[in-house]
Amino acid sequence: MRQTIKEIEVNIAYRWYLGYGMTESIPHFSTFGKNYARRFEETDLFEDIFKTIVAEIINCGFIDMESIFIDGTHIKANANNRKSQNQVVEQSVKFYEEELQAEIARDRELHGKKLLKERETIETKTIKVSTTDPECGVFHKGEHKKVFAYTSNTACDKNNYILGFEVAPGNTHDSVSFPHLYNKLIEEYPNIKNVVVDSGYKTPALARLIIESEKTPIMPYKRPMTKEGFFKKYDYVYDEYNDCMICPNNKILKYSTTNRESYREYKSNKHDCKDCPFLKQCTHSKEHVKVVMRHVWEDYIEKVEDIRHTLGTKEIYNLRSQTIERVFADAKELHGMRYTQYRGLEKVKMELNLLFACMNLKKLAIWKHRKGLLRSPNQRNNSKFSWIICINSKRFWNAMHSGTFLSTI
Repeated sequence: MRQTIKEIEVNIAYRWYLGYGMTESIPHFSTFGKNYARRFEETDLFEDIFKTIVAEIINCGFIDMESIFIDGTHIKANANNRKSQNQVVEQSVKFYEEELQAEIARDRELHGKKLLKERETIETKTIKVSTTDPECGVFHKGEHKKVFAYTSNTACDKNNYILGFEVAPGNTHDSVSFPHLYNKLIEEYPNIKNVVVDSGYKTPALARLIIESEKTPIMPYKRPMTKEGFFKKYDYVYDEYNDCMICPNNKILKYSTTNRESYREYKSNKHDCKDCPFLKQCTHSKEHVKVVMRHVWEDYIEKVEDIRHTLGTKEIYNLRSQTIERVFADAKELHGMRYTQYRGLEKVKMELNLLFACMNLKKLAIWKHRKGLLRSPNQRNNSKFSWIICINSKRFWNAMHSGTFLSTI
């Protein structure tokens, strides 16, 4: 903001665009920062700005609702990596926990098993918490250095217009933030048909969420995480009629139990495995017993695999590099999204609302210009879109300076 005010003071083009004369004074740089804390805190102002721009884009018919592309990226927090402390916290409850426990109970009852006892102790874990910004989290992915960061799960359409986002601490997995964003999207945009995500979102719970909402999940192939030299999970065929697994040696693995982690366990007969020629490729168990796990919602993953082999889905998935990945690239390279200077989840959310609103607004202006839809200056004041002009005008700065900003909007 300091740099922006400095540019406005010395750049004639900026003064002309904002409506300031050569001799008029520009508001102090702290005006905007103070309003963040005094007037904008605990308001939906920035979210309203973002939503209003999206509504204008929809009115112009520029958004393609057939497919939405969702992915997450990290934003480095304004926190020193060396200033931290360990803290014991409770394990967060998954959004589908109640439904999953009910499904486990039904499955055990169906197989004649006793109901599991409820856990008496609350599970905890130790995490690293920043003393500078306690609301951020440690981010570590692949070759990335461990840093305090925030993550932003973001959704866009085929034309790269940003439809929504969800901010969370950096130690939150993408699949955890996804349901909050997804539920908002299908509520606001019910005409969505395809939901395109990467392999990080390919879990039975998320596949079930998308399919149950009558949308089509488009997910990539996910390589099984099996030790080298061992049979992959897909080498064991599930027999739905007999509820058993068949191994590569055509032996039957019978149902054993449904565990607390929501997986059915299928175990082999140790006498069959003892002299099996594929034993070393199957298991190193001392008892010569192979155990294969199958999630109680595995049927939804199988439906996703069927969709993946449908004609045209591969081409839709390949558009990720031109859509959501391009959005992140532009946001980081051109709009400073690599780092945030703000501390706290709400302030970072405010920043991203303005950042994504700005990106949408720039694209909207370009598309309107190409299609000849831009209105003349005399028509602007009478349009329902005039408040956007206010943001880029002298009225906006004066309203900020005088404290009448909210009423002006």
